[in-house]
Amino acid sequence: MRERIAELVAEVRRLNDLYYGKGESPVPDADFDALKDELAALVAEHPDLEPTDSPLGKVNAPAELTGPTVRHARPMLSLAKATTDEQIRAFCDRFGGQVFRVSEKLDGLSLSVVYTDGKLDYVATRGTGAVGELVTEKVRHVIPGLPTTIDAPGRVEVRGEAVMLRSVWAAYNEAHPDKILTNPRSGAAGTLVLKDPEAAAQAKRLLRFFAFGADREGAAVEIPAGFEPVAQYVCATADEVMDAIAEIGDRRDGLDYEIDGAVVRLHEPAAFGAAGFNSAEPRGAIAFKYPPEEKLTTLLSVEWPVGKIGRVPPRAKVAPVFVGGVTVENITLHNPRLIRERDLRIGDTVAVVRRGDVIPFAGRSLPERRDGTEVEIVPPTHCPSCGSELEVRGTGEERWCLNLQCPAQATRRLMHWASRPAADMEGVGNTWIEKLAEDGVLKRRSDFYDLTTDQLLDYERMGEVSAKNMVDSIASSKNMGLRRALIGLAIPMASEGTAKRLCLAGYERVEDVAAATVDDLVAIRDIGPKAAESIAAFFTRPEVQQEIAALRERGVNLDVLDEDRPVDTAAAGDSPLKGSSVVITGAFTDPRSGAKISRPDVTRLVEQAAATTASSVSANTDYLLAGDNVGAAKTTKAEKLGVKVVHQDELWRWLAEANII
Repeated sequence: MRERIAELVAEVRRLNDLYYGKGESPVPDADFDALKDELAALVAEHPDLEPTDSPLGKVNAPAELTGPTVRHARPMLSLAKATTDEQIRAFCDRFGGQVFRVSEKLDGLSLSVVYTDGKLDYVATRGTGAVGELVTEKVRHVIPGLPTTIDAPGRVEVRGEAVMLRSVWAAYNEAHPDKILTNPRSGAAGTLVLKDPEAAAQAKRLLRFFAFGADREGAAVEIPAGFEPVAQYVCATADEVMDAIAEIGDRRDGLDYEIDGAVVRLHEPAAFGAAGFNSAEPRGAIAFKYPPEEKLTTLLSVEWPVGKIGRVPPRAKVAPVFVGGVTVENITLHNPRLIRERDLRIGDTVAVVRRGDVIPFAGRSLPERRDGTEVEIVPPTHCPSCGSELEVRGTGEERWCLNLQCPAQATRRLMHWASRPAADMEGVGNTWIEKLAEDGVLKRRSDFYDLTTDQLLDYERMGEVSAKNMVDSIASSKNMGLRRALIGLAIPMASEGTAKRLCLAGYERVEDVAAATVDDLVAIRDIGPKAAESIAAFFTRPEVQQEIAALRERGVNLDVLDEDRPVDTAAAGDSPLKGSSVVITGAFTDPRSGAKISRPDVTRLVEQAAATTASSVSANTDYLLAGDNVGAAKTTKAEKLGVKVVHQDELWRWLAEANII
């Protein structure tokens, strides 16, 4: 049971970070929801087995924010989901006699726009819900319609969604066939992570902002003039709510922007506030998700491409079909187990499903339409690229190539090294990486740093400006630091969070990580035995050691940057927590929002106040930080050892003293 919970936690966190951090979703929402539902059910039965990094009860958010941040005046929370009429009616019944507001659920990027005395102060993303990433200067370029001034005194916050219009997305892709955007949603999210928003604006990669609410000093006000409000319906009964949801759904295909549902909330601000919060969600609102659009077509063929760390997933070609606003020719089949369970065959008539920006997939086959010519889909036993025997792993029966010299893996690893989370070579596109790898110019990561403008100019369609931009982008990536280097090395079972934890654990150089033993690594919080074994084994490989030396020779910084170091105890604000050793137990409620806050999040706040945390009370413990529903065992032990028990009201005061909240 413990292993299954750990497996579900790891998979939900991985998928959550891909979706909310990068705008990618390799599995359908239904499959993701099923994983999370299974995890919630297991944890409810075995609460003692819930790990500290559990994603349950948290706002959906990326693993970390990479730019400057700001704390939201009010948390920007996720919404509970509904997929049936019964769930919406049950929501309405809980608030009998109340008035409801139904609005479009735009499929874009949530933003908080703040004005002080009529002038634009800042714009921030939702981020973690409590803390957002500042994108003010980027927004000035890519959302030209956003008001820079409003006619209102004091502090006014407008919340809404930034979207890329379908027409803008189509025009951009037509003008940039070498850098196409997968869909409008990922186009919107990607636009606000670009380093050069001015260039994005010049390329007509523009967004539009729709407002769905505003407040002044915490009190709801009308949306200021100059903003485009999201379409809304005020409804007095559950029947009217259902009619509004249906009306929004009927016209969504005719809109110039993507919506994936409708939001139902209490209309009166006082009623909404009084409803309170449940975990990371407001009780007074719920999101109705429209069923995914599906169209029938023919499954023509299946390919098995090789990924950067050796995963060999199934990808299918289908007869072109228009679904969800785009023409689809390539779909994912997810994994061999789902192929078998859904009885998919080459030649089948299949229902292609596209939900929001999710990669289109085959939801089901229609066996009644078979004529006997269909061919069974047989997963490969050997790597399509290098011929090595594949290993079968996991519940999805996924195929993996273990040959690090596999050419296809090498190209994917090069692309990963150049990506934003790693070296961030913004001027280097995957198309050129693939071409240079095919020609043997790029074989390993260090080869990037040997590229010259003259070399690149030998290629057709490579102009002087593009060549210079590519070489300059590579040169500027040399100061990447240890955290990004660990991400770029694509160590199996080591996530971006693992790279951050290694830096926080005090490792200064990549060579220090390479010298760490499995026991050293397991001692680091949230690094398990399997991940530790994978990291240690990775750095014993001669080709990895040679590559690290080659990167060093070319001047690439593989040492920890100041921004990735542990908290400086001396610089932390004064409070009783500073320099203390603490143990955290019980359930905590954030006084700023009234929402439940997970123990890992409390741990991070405490560590930011320069305290160190431990899992059990000992003679070295200074404080036992106790939330609600604390068992007697820890408090009794604390009393015997003379350890002070600090209840959460006092803890929140201490964190305020340390300027953490």
